[in-house]
Amino acid sequence: MVERERTTADRAAADAVEAVWRIESGKLVAGLARWTGDVGLAEELAQDALVAALEQWPEAGIPRNPGAWLTTVAKRRAIDGWRRRERLDERYAALARDLEQQDDDDPAAVVEEEIEDDLLRLVFVACHPVLAPPARVALTLKLLGGLTTEEIARAFLVPVPTIAQRIVRAKRTLTAAHVPFEVPDRAEYPERLASVLEVVYLIFNEGYSATAGDDWMRPDLCQEALRLGRVLAELTPGEPEVHGLVALMEFQASRLPARATADGEPILLQDQDRTRWDRILIGRGVAALARADRLVGSRGRGPYALQAAIAACHATAPAPEDTDWEEIVALYGALGSLQPSAVVELNRAVALSMAYGPEAGLDVVDRLVLDGALESYHLLPSVRADFLLKLGRAAEAEEEFRRAAAMTGNERERALLLARAEEAARG
Repeated sequence: MVERERTTADRAAADAVEAVWRIESGKLVAGLARWTGDVGLAEELAQDALVAALEQWPEAGIPRNPGAWLTTVAKRRAIDGWRRRERLDERYAALARDLEQQDDDDPAAVVEEEIEDDLLRLVFVACHPVLAPPARVALTLKLLGGLTTEEIARAFLVPVPTIAQRIVRAKRTLTAAHVPFEVPDRAEYPERLASVLEVVYLIFNEGYSATAGDDWMRPDLCQEALRLGRVLAELTPGEPEVHGLVALMEFQASRLPARATADGEPILLQDQDRTRWDRILIGRGVAALARADRLVGSRGRGPYALQAAIAACHATAPAPEDTDWEEIVALYGALGSLQPSAVVELNRAVALSMAYGPEAGLDVVDRLVLDGALESYHLLPSVRADFLLKLGRAAEAEEEFRRAAAMTGNERERALLLARAEEAARG
C-alpha cells in the first residue's frame, strides 16, 4: 500500500514537472542563451535542470517559483562545467564570475530579466532562414514548445533519430553561421518575421490536416501552434500579421471538435454540426482579426489577415447556407493578388462553385490542371471530382476521386475519398 502511494505521488510529481517544463522551458532557454551566447549550450543546460527537477521535486516538493529554481540550477551547472575545464577561456571565465555574483542562495529571489526580449530573440533564432523548414519546425517545438524529441517525432510520424539529427544539425548550423542571439535589424525584420509565422503555421496545418498516418487530425499540434502564436502576439503587439495568423488559427481550431466522428472519420465542412464549434475560440478570433485591422489601417490586410477573414465568414455563419460565398470569392481574389499561388486559386475555385455554381469552379480547376503546378497535390483531383459529381458527370468524378485517394498519404482521407468514389460509381 505504501509502495502504491509512493508510486502515485512520484507520478503526480513527474506530471507536475512536465507541466512546469512546458510553461517555463522557452523562457529558461531564452535567458540562458542570452547569458551564454550559445543556443545549443543553453538547451543542454536547461535539460540538465529538468533532470535535476525530476530527481529532486518528488522528494522536496515543487518550489514556490519553479522557473527561478530551474534557472538557478542551470546557471550553477554552467559554472561547474566551466570550472571543470582544464583551461577557462576569457569569455567563459567572465561569464562564470558574473553568474556567481548574483544572489543564487534563494531560487525564488532570482529576477527573470528581459524575459520578453529573450523569448523574442529565441523565436527569431529558432526560425532563422539559414535552417531548412523541417529543422526550423523541430527546433521551435523543442526550444519554445518544450516538447521532447520523441513527442516531435510522433507528431510528424518521423523516426526519433531523424528528429534528433535535425535538432543537432540545426544547432550546429546556427553556431557555424554565427547567428547572433538578437532581434534582427529593422531592415531584416519583415522577412525574418515572415519566416517565424511560416513555421508556426506549418505546425498548425500539420495538426489540422495530417499529411500522413492513420489520424485525420493531430489536435495537440494545433494547440501548440496556437500557444506559440499567442506568445508571439504578446511579444510583438504592433505587428498586424501576427494577430492575423492568431485569428486564423483561432477560427480554424474552433472547428476541431466537429471535424471528425467519435471513430475518427473525417466530417467535411458543409456537414459539420456547428453547435460543436468552440464559440470562445471564435470570439478570440474575431478580437484578434479586429486588432490586426486596427493596426494595418489603410494599408490593407496581409496574407494571414485575409485568410483569417475568410475563416471568419465560415465561423460566424450560423448554417452552411448563411455563408457569404461572394465575400469569400472577393477575399480569395485579394489574397491571390497579394500572394499569387495555385493553392489559393484552387480555394477560389471552390468559393466560385459555391457562389455561382460548379461550372464556374470547374473552369478554374481545368486551367490549373493544364498549368501542371498542382500535379502532385491530391486536393486538385478531389475538388475537380466534387464539381464533376455535382454536374452529373459521375464516371469522371469516380476516376478523379480514385486518383486523389492514391495521392494522399493520410489513411483517413484516403478512406473518405474512396467512399466518395463509390458514391459516384452508384451514380
